Amino acid sequence: MLDGLTLDQLRTFIAAVDEGSFSAAGRRLRRAQSVVSQTLAALEAQLGVRLFDRSGRYPLLTEQGRALIAEARAVTGGVDQFKARAKSLAGGLEAEISVVVDVMFPIAVLTEAVGAFHTHFPHTPLRLYVEALGAVIEPVMDGRCSFGVMGSLPTAPTPLTLERLLGVQMVMVASPHHPLGADRGPIGLDKLSQHVQLVLTDRSALSAGREFGVLSARTWRIADLGAKHAFLRAGLGWGGMPLDLVESDLADGRLVRLTMDDPTRNLHVMTLSAVYPTATPPGPAGRWLIERLRRVAPPGAGC
Repeated sequence: MLDGLTLDQLRTFIAAVDEGSFSAAGRRLRRAQSVVSQTLAALEAQLGVRLFDRSGRYPLLTEQGRALIAEARAVTGGVDQFKARAKSLAGGLEAEISVVVDVMFPIAVLTEAVGAFHTHFPHTPLRLYVEALGAVIEPVMDGRCSFGVMGSLPTAPTPLTLERLLGVQMVMVASPHHPLGADRGPIGLDKLSQHVQLVLTDRSALSAGREFGVLSARTWRIADLGAKHAFLRAGLGWGGMPLDLVESDLADGRLVRLTMDDPTRNLHVMTLSAVYPTATPPGPAGRWLIERLRRVAPPGAGC
């Protein structure tokens, strides 16, 4: 009759083991020792095994008892988690968080925020996507993600609300072995247009017919920022990158920073913002993550 097992029996079993005696377990549970003894006897009868050796002054776990105590703790712990999760959901906590983040967002900031989220919401699953341009907005608009972090697409449709998080400094770079990398003076648009610019492509159709940061008539379209980074270091073209991602390359000479003859292009800061449907803003966990992403902005992030 194992279906007749109760959580009360398992909690009494655990209390007797932890306290070392039935009388101490009774004090912890605020019950008479006789009730504890009866409860454990009933549990043993249902299981068909002896959990305690009662021949000495204090009850000792039998071999079967030692084998089952860990299972009892796992069952009661699981039920406690179940109850806590149900309470959170009843209070409006999301069952799952789905977020899409612009590829330009600093990975160190994202990692710290996600780690803190896991500690604060250990039972809330997190689904994370990394995209660029319109592919950040699309899953927010169609409801697949509760919010996004956008930057490389500078505008968003009006039904969406934007909240600024941080700014990322962008720099134009090339390999020192690239013709532009060997040019240490200010570079004009006429010279830039003679060489292939490596540009992130949009997986969505939201930016169709529009160009962002394209200065050359010769372009290679790449959907992955990591591939673009590798191609730049290989001298296959020139292009813009987040400064935090190429700082070590600039320091050790694997990439060089290109200086434009237009000073305004040398100080470009990309604004990264949280974006979500105005009619359905994020719940408590989503709002917490947005605030965490804003709070852990690295020193020197643009305003």
